[in-house]
Amino acid sequence: MADESQDLAEIRHEKLRQIEALGIDPWGHRFDNTTPIGEIRKLPAEGFSDDKPGPKVRAAGRVVRQRPGGKLQFLEIWDQSGRVQLMLRINKLTETEWKVSQLLDLGDLIGVDGEFGKTKTGEPTIQVTQLTFLTKSLEPHPKDVYGIGDEEYRLRHRYLDMIYTPDTLRRAHQRVKIIRTIRNHLDNLGYLEVETPTLHSIAGGAAARPFETHHNALGIDLFVRIALELPLKRLLVGGIEKVYELGRVFRNEGISKKHNPEFTMMELYHAYSDYRGMMDLTEGLIVACVDAIGPTAEIEEKEEYEEKGETKIRIHRKRMYDLFGERHLAFGDKVVNFTPPWQRAKYGDLFREHVGCDMADEAAVQAAAKTAHLKTEVEVTKGGPRVAKAHDVLVQELFEHHVEKALVGPMFVYDYPASLCPLTKRKRDNPAIAERFELFVHGMELANAYTELNDPITQEQTFSQQLTGMAEEDSMAKMDHDFIRALRHGMPPAGGLGIGIDRLVMLLTNTQTIRDVILFPLLRPEAK
Repeated sequence: MADESQDLAEIRHEKLRQIEALGIDPWGHRFDNTTPIGEIRKLPAEGFSDDKPGPKVRAAGRVVRQRPGGKLQFLEIWDQSGRVQLMLRINKLTETEWKVSQLLDLGDLIGVDGEFGKTKTGEPTIQVTQLTFLTKSLEPHPKDVYGIGDEEYRLRHRYLDMIYTPDTLRRAHQRVKIIRTIRNHLDNLGYLEVETPTLHSIAGGAAARPFETHHNALGIDLFVRIALELPLKRLLVGGIEKVYELGRVFRNEGISKKHNPEFTMMELYHAYSDYRGMMDLTEGLIVACVDAIGPTAEIEEKEEYEEKGETKIRIHRKRMYDLFGERHLAFGDKVVNFTPPWQRAKYGDLFREHVGCDMADEAAVQAAAKTAHLKTEVEVTKGGPRVAKAHDVLVQELFEHHVEKALVGPMFVYDYPASLCPLTKRKRDNPAIAERFELFVHGMELANAYTELNDPITQEQTFSQQLTGMAEEDSMAKMDHDFIRALRHGMPPAGGLGIGIDRLVMLLTNTQTIRDVILFPLLRPEAK
């Protein structure tokens, strides 16, 4: 295969030299006043006739299909708005242009001027009257297929994936639309977007293992941020009462269909609100995103068929809104109804329903953990004696084991065990419970929100508490003295919200793995 690729590459280099010999720059120049192919295809098109010429058009795109002939050949070019067929006749082009057309390869970029119409078979087509060469592709492109099957190849060659897999480009556009909608929605509500540092001296604001680095000039070790939370809360102290940030965060952890070491978060804080206010905000924000992309959301079915001995793919699309009504989107083989109001359920009630005991009953929780084959003891130090896990750690492990997979949603799960939430205010009538919610949709956690803890005395205590059985990287027990000092100057009561943007895009674009909504996910170095 390597020798074959080298041979193909050498053929392309030879064509490059032939194009240069014709006096043409193979890397092209400015080519103005083009019309997107998608807009060209909407123009009125009739059969080609010398008596009644069609609209004059100018387009630029990448060659993605070739059907060579004698004095007539057909190509297809692609831009981000679509594909269109080109018809090239030897008597419609100059001698040089026709020679160039014989040197084209899949992947080359060309510009064309011509007449838009339909062929005898009814195919919308540009009959080319002028051909401009714009860029030579020296590497072989995939053959004319709709989609690249090899996932590893797709991810390493995202630029090809976007050309040959329509869903990849569609998701990229929808992601931009979702993020723009979030910004517009929050801006209209009076939130101020800010930027906070990526390098921190303390990895705080979340339970995660950080990436570490070293600053040579200052001679200090630093952490790449694992959350946006603590700097934004400092801004609450400073008087920005509605604040948010959309930014990358980095966690030195495993990779899965829902996890990538580098991902995008949106965090916001609203002075004088609480976690119930954040529920209303979350619902409105995500519904706005659904409304932004929903009218174009479709279910896609692919059908293979044979034509003149060639296997082709016919795509049938059906609009979700037509099938299920407004604010319904597909996610895998399921349909999610985002119509408000969304379900709301207490953590303790769900625990009792699915685990079968009260989460405060320590003996029953121990028994349930053993039945579920969860470890109830842990070595605090390697080789040391085994000790019982903290009660709330077992409660959370049982919740993850039994409850999360049963949640359909959208569902707000609220009132968590307080010891799991060191940055969260406790309920006034029950200090064992924290005013926190998580939003779940089909077992996937999508958002996390608190009534923010603004008591510096309690905050200092919770930063010091490491729960037995909880790994250090899963704990928020990291003292940040400057953050405590900020709280001591007075932070207003507030609600805070965090949404994983990549997971939201997964959900709203019907994508099953996070690597397909991140344009350049982290991969191992390519084998030499």
